[in-house]
Amino acid sequence: MNERHYAVWPRGLPHHLTVPHTSLCYNLQVSAVRYPDKPCLIFYDTPVTYAECWQETGRIAAYLQQACGVAPGDRVLLYLQNSPQFVLAYYAILRAGAVVVPVNPMNLTDELRHYVEDTGARTVVVAQDLYAQVAPLLGQGLRHAVVATYADYLRQPTDLKVPEFVAAPFAAIEGPGVVAWRDMLAQGGEPTPVATGPDDLCVMPYTSGTTGYPKGCMHTHRNAMVTAVAGMQWFGTQQDAVALSVLPLFHVTGMQGGMNGPIFVGATLVLLARWDRDTAAECIRRHRVNALQLISTMVVDLLSSPRLAEYDLSSVRRMSGGGAAMPDAIAQKMHDLLAIDYVEGYGMSETIAPTHVNPPERPKKQCLGIPIFGVDARVIDPITLAELPAGEVGEIVVHGAQVMQGYWNNPEASAAAFVPIDGKRFLRTGDLGRVDAEGYFFMVDRLKRMINACGYKVWPAEVEALMYRHPAIREVCVVASHDERRGETVKAVVALKDGFAGTVSEQDIVDWAHANMAAYKSPRLVEFCSALPKSATGKVLWRTLQEAQATAAR
Repeated sequence: MNERHYAVWPRGLPHHLTVPHTSLCYNLQVSAVRYPDKPCLIFYDTPVTYAECWQETGRIAAYLQQACGVAPGDRVLLYLQNSPQFVLAYYAILRAGAVVVPVNPMNLTDELRHYVEDTGARTVVVAQDLYAQVAPLLGQGLRHAVVATYADYLRQPTDLKVPEFVAAPFAAIEGPGVVAWRDMLAQGGEPTPVATGPDDLCVMPYTSGTTGYPKGCMHTHRNAMVTAVAGMQWFGTQQDAVALSVLPLFHVTGMQGGMNGPIFVGATLVLLARWDRDTAAECIRRHRVNALQLISTMVVDLLSSPRLAEYDLSSVRRMSGGGAAMPDAIAQKMHDLLAIDYVEGYGMSETIAPTHVNPPERPKKQCLGIPIFGVDARVIDPITLAELPAGEVGEIVVHGAQVMQGYWNNPEASAAAFVPIDGKRFLRTGDLGRVDAEGYFFMVDRLKRMINACGYKVWPAEVEALMYRHPAIREVCVVASHDERRGETVKAVVALKDGFAGTVSEQDIVDWAHANMAAYKSPRLVEFCSALPKSATGKVLWRTLQEAQATAAR
């Protein structure tokens, strides 16, 4: 394990992290005992205290055990947007000794069917607006559905912009095995104590399924505890922190940084069910939010708001994120506005969030950061598996206590995901990167995203970072386009900033790119669009654009 990054390690922070030997659910119980009257959650101006959260998780866990027959180790699907119900159900499932299976709310019935069949889940907690996707599966694997109405937790008047699906009133849904959230809570009851330990399964987030069906990443309570605790200690987050939790909680970044970590320290979460830049800015002002976790596309959107000057954002002391590199121009604009640096990190579903984070006092731009507590990260030749020297591009591999146990019901994929090096089990990330002389890691691209233009290797992420310097470009995604002579050529799909449509042409962008980067990587084709397609987590769906390009070339 290379230790050169210790020279830039956060001041006063030990190199080693002692992880609690308890279940993740115990964190909520401890915070409820310590801070019973303190808001754990604030949902569109409605607070829910830590004591209320702990009491309600008990009622939910009792129902899961007694009415649904949920036993320790059983998998339970969680199919909700960010909401108090997501948080409460998550911890109630753990309190019942079961395993949380978070599901992307954008998934439809056929996609849900894979989750049900793969996990063997018999119970789902679902929002009423998503119930229609679940209904065909009841009686075909699923036996029980707890149906939540988001508006049940809108208990105080608010002038915030509440999404229609959140404000929708209670709608009675009946059927075998179906119960409304409010009726479940009304039954009361105490759960049977469960002796869940650190090495029992805790949560199984599913990968995106870019190579076949999504795969469940098996994480124990210890795995989840590592990144929940590490993230809070890395930034010095204390119990009086107020965090805006807007990244999707079904995704590991939002789950750990926007829920499990803050609950561990007893902080307050300001929950938004969906990203809205002006609502987010108003919540920052109103609740004096000091910790923000936003991906780069959200920051771009926030800083593009014509109303930005109306909001007092001076309480913000930390803004962090990952998923895609922050364009340099956007990072500078953010620094000019808030006098803070955007701190990037790196992690995967397979590592339940970060393995790398930038030191808060010494971040580097468009950088994954340095390996955090106990992580051994290396850059290797993807063919020979030999470790490469600083500066050379290869595949990033990681070994650490947060790395998953393997993929659920998929021993072949599990075996392919790991490689032994120096007697350790390393996860192959599939990401190409490099490490500099100080131990900072930089993403180059996905192993399978490289463009081969006339024999030259072109990394789309690098080209995108350069193109964000153009004053008219709001969003850009670089893909490969078939070329009879070059094999592949570089194409940029561009969304322009407001006011530039009709004044900047595709050829203008091509000419600018040719003048500002090497000819072999400069886009020869440009296509304008109103907005780039994005996932529920806000990441640009480059594969969607690449597949559309491949289809058009046939």
